Amino acid sequence: MRMDRRLLMAIGVIGLATVLWLLLTIGLIASTLDSAQRSLVAEQLASRLLLIGLTWVCGLVAIGATLRWLFFRYATAPARLLEQTRVLLAAPKAAPMNHQGTKETKALAEAIFQLASQRDILREDVATQINQANLSVQQEKSRLAALMAELTQSVVVCNLDGRIILYNSRARLQFKALSQSPSLAGGAELVGIGRSIYAVFDRQLVAHALESIQQRISRGAASPSAQFVTTTQAGQLLRVQMAPVRNGDAAQAGEINGFVLMLDNVTRAFEEEHLRDQLLHSLTEGSRSSLANIQAAVDMLAYPDLEDVMRERFLGVVREEVSSMSGRITEMTQSATQGLKARWPLEEMLGADVLLATQRRIEARSKRTVTLENLDPTLWLKVDSFSLTQALDYLALRLVDEFDIKFFRLRLQANGARAQLDLIWTGQAMSTETVMSWEMDSMRFGAESTPLTVRDVIERHGGEMWFERERVRHEAFFRFLLPLVTVQEQLESTQILQNDSRPEYYDFDLFRTTDQSSALDDRLLGELIYTVFDTETTGLNPAEGDQIIQIGATRCVNGKLLKQESFEQLVNPGRLIPAAGIPIHGITQDMVRGKPGISEVLPAFYAFAQDTVLVAHNAAFDMRFLQLLEASTGLVFSHPVLDTLLLSAVVHPNQEGHSLEAIAERFNINVLGRHTALGDAFVTAEVWLRLIPLLQAMGITTLRQAREAAQKTYYARLKY
Repeated sequence: MRMDRRLLMAIGVIGLATVLWLLLTIGLIASTLDSAQRSLVAEQLASRLLLIGLTWVCGLVAIGATLRWLFFRYATAPARLLEQTRVLLAAPKAAPMNHQGTKETKALAEAIFQLASQRDILREDVATQINQANLSVQQEKSRLAALMAELTQSVVVCNLDGRIILYNSRARLQFKALSQSPSLAGGAELVGIGRSIYAVFDRQLVAHALESIQQRISRGAASPSAQFVTTTQAGQLLRVQMAPVRNGDAAQAGEINGFVLMLDNVTRAFEEEHLRDQLLHSLTEGSRSSLANIQAAVDMLAYPDLEDVMRERFLGVVREEVSSMSGRITEMTQSATQGLKARWPLEEMLGADVLLATQRRIEARSKRTVTLENLDPTLWLKVDSFSLTQALDYLALRLVDEFDIKFFRLRLQANGARAQLDLIWTGQAMSTETVMSWEMDSMRFGAESTPLTVRDVIERHGGEMWFERERVRHEAFFRFLLPLVTVQEQLESTQILQNDSRPEYYDFDLFRTTDQSSALDDRLLGELIYTVFDTETTGLNPAEGDQIIQIGATRCVNGKLLKQESFEQLVNPGRLIPAAGIPIHGITQDMVRGKPGISEVLPAFYAFAQDTVLVAHNAAFDMRFLQLLEASTGLVFSHPVLDTLLLSAVVHPNQEGHSLEAIAERFNINVLGRHTALGDAFVTAEVWLRLIPLLQAMGITTLRQAREAAQKTYYARLKY
């Protein structure tokens, strides 16, 4: 704990008083002695002045130590109690105070804790009543969140400032595809609650669309909308449909307070259409030339006196040009067919789900037992599940009707870049001609029929099918080769299915916020968007060559921690990681081997933190590493920076500890993942959200005031 100025002043006053008292005592004694005695005393004391001085210093140290103990126990105890009480006021739930002070202040701390506990009980009662009163509203929000999460189209909702207030999982994956570094930031630098949509779209383009909608509203349009196509920085072509979010007040029904964007990536469709245009152009131009040659040859063949040699030559020209035209038409037909297959809407499904659906369908229709083999829970297929199960059901019904097969087995396994799905049975063999006729016949199910054939289903999937017999086991099977989902698509589909944090995807309160015209420093702390980050490094000396080995960050918007919007990346430091640091951060050399270097990671983090305020614990340490990388990366982190270490010292100047663990304990925050970059960022974010109301209670309400207050603390002197 720092020495309090008042204590230093008290020790100084006492030291001066003792010197004066000593001099006064010597003067009084000297006044009672004659000159000979005074000379004798002075002679005796002259050689012992050093001893007297040391005795005085020792006495002063003992007095200072006693005063320090008394000062800490009695003088600062009320100040510490006040700080702890303010923590209770700001904390959502009271934690034991563990107050160290006098008997009276301990009793007072216990009474305050009891009052805070009673307050928590009352808060819970009030919260329960509020939750019951707002149950219908929450249900509507949950329905909206569930609907947004299940939509197959990318949807983003923004307020009039272009700040994102809602987006669904598909939009998150869409922005990941638009990102210039999808493997690092994963699109998080483009999409996020409170982030600006203008990181993707040109502001003037959006403003023009809004103006068009406003004009249609003024003309009385019931459902005005606007559409535009734009190119992103990553070179993707987006088709965007915009719809307004209007004020619910009937008196202000024409007022827009936000807009909805429905995004569709048409890059592939545009490329396919361009390719078809090229094919058509090639066909027409090539056919025009061939027809001209054929016409010329036919005209020459019309001469009755044409020699046989010349006649044969012109007939060869006709045959050659006809063959050329036939080849071009065949090539165009194949390309067009492939395009149709590519445009057929295939969905990503777990292979296990496809097998279970097929099993239920066959058992329900054919009344035969179906068992499953090789049920791999991680295998994903890209299929039209309805037509595929129809085809398998149709083949099973034909086997039952014509060969009285008693039971079936379904088997699924990966085979290179594809999956092979087998419909297996034991029984009478069948001819290849029978298989081909079944494959080409329209599928019928009793009175129901479909124009599709099994071959159509296979072609839709761009796959293959054949019949095989295993003579040793007396088994036969139809084998389907089907497309597998790519690793990236599988990861994205799994994320959509396992996403259980829908409420973190929206913040309707942002409809009521607008961008301030004042500078960022004059913005209120509660209005700002924060990127809370932490780094793990090879050591503690950035100026001596230590490097970043991990960056973790999360966002705080509107007083909420958005854990879903996070950034975490291991970094290859290009040097050995000292063994002494591995037990602390847990990052080994093998973990960073093959990972991107800081020159690749830092631009992605810079984009993630763009247009926000940086927050870190002991930020001087992390920022020093970033500053030393400016020359090599060209990235200057000129963001405003807040330090929870310094601000903790601002609100709690009488507390001894300001480490992240000590602050978290004071605020009753559970520390998980300590000494991992993202884990520490989460804890720091929780601390920052607790500090904001305490700073506001001290009159520190703006970013400028928070930065100025932090710079006045003792810890601001730390340099790296």
